[in-house]
Amino acid sequence: MITALTTLHTLDEVAERVRRQDRLYVRWSLGPETDLRDTSSRDELTGVSLPGLSANSLDVEPWWRDRPVRIWVARRLYDYCHLPRRRGGGVRPWLLRGRENGRGPDNEPLVTHVEPLAWVADAVIGEATRVIEEQPGPWGPVERNQQP
Repeated sequence: MITALTTLHTLDEVAERVRRQDRLYVRWSLGPETDLRDTSSRDELTGVSLPGLSANSLDVEPWWRDRPVRIWVARRLYDYCHLPRRRGGGVRPWLLRGRENGRGPDNEPLVTHVEPLAWVADAVIGEATRVIEEQPGPWGPVERNQQP
């Protein structure tokens, strides 16, 4: 049984978590209650079971230097904001700590030893979208179904 998770309601709350902790990931799914039954994702194309949960790292890369963590987190959340539409009802983002155990077919981290931390509220995704739309240059979420 998973302990009830708190919910982070602002982009600043998520950014503060990223500043304070390492090995943080965001996962878009039905949640830890479902995911931790097996701690394995499945490749959508082949059906192969993967050695961990597909997630996206929130850890700030060294090349980001002293740029705002808030923008880093906004981009990491915005990049996959299409997943609830693509995967259907109930899919939402949640934060976790874990250990990377390999890479999936899209080069995403596969995470084991998962510690669920918090849900990310829909309002945070809206806020992240606004932050990214304010940035110069064209930016769009990573969407795999688009034809070149």
